[in-house]
This record gives sequence, C-alpha cells and structure tokens, in this order.
Amino acid sequence: MELNEWLNHKLPDITDKLENFNRKHFFSENTLGFAGKEQVYQVLRKLRSALFPGVYEKYPIEENDINIIIGNNIRSAALELKSLIERVLIDECGEKEVQQGTCHKCRERANEITIHLLEQLPKIRELLHKDIEAAYRGDPAAKSREEILLSYPSIEALSVHRIAHVLYKQGVPIIPRIMSEYAHTRTGIDIHPGASIGEYFFIDHGTGVVIGETCVIGNNVKIYQGVTLGAKSFPVDEKGNLVKGIKRHPNIEDNVVIYAGATILGGDTVIGHDSVIGGNVWLTRSVPPYSRVHNAQPSPIIKNGNY
Repeated sequence: MELNEWLNHKLPDITDKLENFNRKHFFSENTLGFAGKEQVYQVLRKLRSALFPGVYEKYPIEENDINIIIGNNIRSAALELKSLIERVLIDECGEKEVQQGTCHKCRERANEITIHLLEQLPKIRELLHKDIEAAYRGDPAAKSREEILLSYPSIEALSVHRIAHVLYKQGVPIIPRIMSEYAHTRTGIDIHPGASIGEYFFIDHGTGVVIGETCVIGNNVKIYQGVTLGAKSFPVDEKGNLVKGIKRHPNIEDNVVIYAGATILGGDTVIGHDSVIGGNVWLTRSVPPYSRVHNAQPSPIIKNGNY
C-alpha cells in the first residue's frame, strides 16, 4: 500500500485515538505548552535584566537610562508573568466559571502573586549581591565581582532560584519548575525551587550539584561540584502511592563546607553548623556542630616507569 493511500485510510483512526487519549489524560486549553515555556524564559531574562541592568542587554546602556530600563523590564515581565500565572491557576481550578475560560479568583490571585514577587525584587537583588560576595571571598581564582557575575554558573543558577523560590512559596504550579530546569540546563546545577537557601551561598564549579525540594540551607554555606542533598527513600501509602508533601531532604546549618562528590540524604539529617564534610562522603545521619567528616584515607599504589 502506498503511503498516501495508507494515510487516507488509516490516519483518521490514529488521529481519533490520540485525541481521545489526550482529552482523557492530559489535554487542557490552558496548558502552557512549549510556547508558554519560552515565555517563562523571557520573563526570567527581563527580571534578571532588571536586577542587573546593563549586564544582560545585548548593547551597552547609558547611565542616565538605567532607571528607565529597569522599569521597562519589570513592567513587561510583570504583565507576561501575570498572564502565565493566571493560565496555570485556571488549569488547576475547580470553579464553574472556568468552563467559560475565565476565573475571577484566578485572575485576582495571579495579580496578587505578581505584585508580591515585584515587591521582593530589592531583597532578591540584595541576596544575590551577598552570593556574589561569598563567591569572591571563597574562590582565590576570582579576580573581580564582575567576573563572578558574568561567568560563574553558581550566580546564574541562584539568580533564577531566588525568583522561582518566591513563586513556589506562593503556590504557583509548574512555572517555578520550568525556571529551575532552565537554570539546570544552562549551568548543570539542579536546585528545586522549594529549597530554602540562606545568605552568602556559594556553589564552586557547580556541575552535578543536586539540591532537593525540602532542603533547608543556612547562611555562609559553600558546596562543591557533584554534591547531592537528596532523599533517602520515598514512603508509600496503603495503596502503594508515593506520600508527597513531607520533609525528605537534609538541613544544612550555618558555616558548613561540603566538598566535591559528597552525598547527604534524608529529611531527618542535620549537618550541624561550622562542620566540614569531605569529598565523596556518604551521609544518611546527622552530625553535630563543628564536625569534620571524611572517608578513611585510601592507600594508593605508586609504581615507577619500569614494569
């Protein structure tokens, strides 16, 4: 059978099956889709341009224009973000009004959330300033704060996370995760938007770092590449479904250093303040403040060049 003949004969049936499956399991008129995903990226770029005017623009800007550029970026990002938030809220809303494609409550809530985020921007900028300072103080290779801002993956990941975290705390579906995966794709650093991170946080190198949803990190914490702050196991209910919404990831108190490749797991695990966790350590229990945790030193085999 020729392809065109096959398409004419079989395609309607396949199309109907796919349509019915999607209507049953996924289809929603308000789903963001990949177009909405790109809009989320645009919102992030505009907000970061407002936080760091002149850094993310394609062309140099005049000092006299900074205030205007900040305002324009915030205004544009805010209008787009409100629309996106309203769409994802409607998608999860049970109000009868949603059947007509609108929801007054969702619109009002989207408005409130957007304003709340905008009010947090000065605080976010201050936190990012402290993160940059932590990187500058903590990395002897850093020559300037501008170098850190423009080239360190830690700052790019944190600039996204600190925005996404505000939206996550406000109960916004989907959008914070899209933001965190945007940062993950660009930096190799995977921070769930639910993770709570204190001041002066620095991820050195960054590749392969994973920080889970319920992780709580204090102030002046430094971690290196390949660190996982994850969950030990996932409890299930009587039907075998995962129990969600519980504490699964560790707490890291103030002034802790965690070296490359360390894995710290569990919602009841606490790393006490002023502790140092060595490279490739595997921890599933708490350690007290001022601890020094490391693996036993292996005995290397060294041979000369004569075999």
